[in-house]
Amino acid sequence: MRNARTRSYLGALLPALLCAATAHAQPYPTKPVRLIVPYPPAGTTDFVAREVGLKVGEALGQQIVIDNRPGAGTLIGLTQGARAAPDGYTITFGTSAGLSLIPALGAKMAFDPLRDFAPLGLMVYVPYFLVVNPSLPVRNVKELIDLAKAQPGKLNFASPGVGTPNHLGIEMLNAMAGVKFVHVPYKGGGPAVTDLVAGQVQVMFSGTPQMSAMVKAGRLRVIATATPKPNRVAPEQPAIADLFPGFDCNTWYGLLAPAGTPPAVVARFNAELNRALADPGVIQRLLDQGVEATPGSPAVFRQLIVAETERWRKVIKAAGITAESAQ
Repeated sequence: MRNARTRSYLGALLPALLCAATAHAQPYPTKPVRLIVPYPPAGTTDFVAREVGLKVGEALGQQIVIDNRPGAGTLIGLTQGARAAPDGYTITFGTSAGLSLIPALGAKMAFDPLRDFAPLGLMVYVPYFLVVNPSLPVRNVKELIDLAKAQPGKLNFASPGVGTPNHLGIEMLNAMAGVKFVHVPYKGGGPAVTDLVAGQVQVMFSGTPQMSAMVKAGRLRVIATATPKPNRVAPEQPAIADLFPGFDCNTWYGLLAPAGTPPAVVARFNAELNRALADPGVIQRLLDQGVEATPGSPAVFRQLIVAETERWRKVIKAAGITAESAQ
């Protein structure tokens, strides 16, 4: 009798166990994936997140839902992403600002970019360009540096704020060229470009989205790219590194998952991300926004975060910039 009851119990339990095992074995993902973007809607960051997210979501068979969480120089969104469950259903959009520059400044953070995140892959590089007001009598980097040496302390260099890549590019150029541009920080790229067009400042590092319309209208002039070599966004522009080897000032965007996310999930997401970034239509739409698709492995993305943090830490230290001054 007892054996019969045991067999009956096992017979009822076995289908439930099989169903649970089948559910557990279901391939990732089985529901929509949340993508935290630590920037407001609109703008290049939001465009890249939606463009790439749409393509990856199609490949995964699930919608990638954009969740804009701006604030505190990207730290609000990044903190939420680092604290999310490591199940692959919350991923985070990260840029060089929050993953390398803020750590290089020594600012207080509620997370560690390397300890609390599992990199999924790099998405794009955003090349910066050296832009001048057309009234400035220079056509290339050498002429700009010669003018700066002839008029020390008279050329103003704009940036969207202290500690931004645009600002640190100034400091790097000052050090490598032996000049001293006067830094004029603004609260954002828009006001900086406005004053550059008006001639209140003379020089700026900028990505193409902020200044392309003014360049086309002849109200600004691009004289060089700040990437180490010519890029696909504007391949006709010479590199500052041609005159000052090693010069490199740009930003980049990538995707991350919380630390502890299963390796199989990381591998699957990275594969679909790289496939999306190799799509000709995606590549062109990104180029139209002034960014260059850059697929790669999670390991390469992690190495980039490490290398960029150390590189900018040296520039920040040499320039005497502090976390307090960047607030």
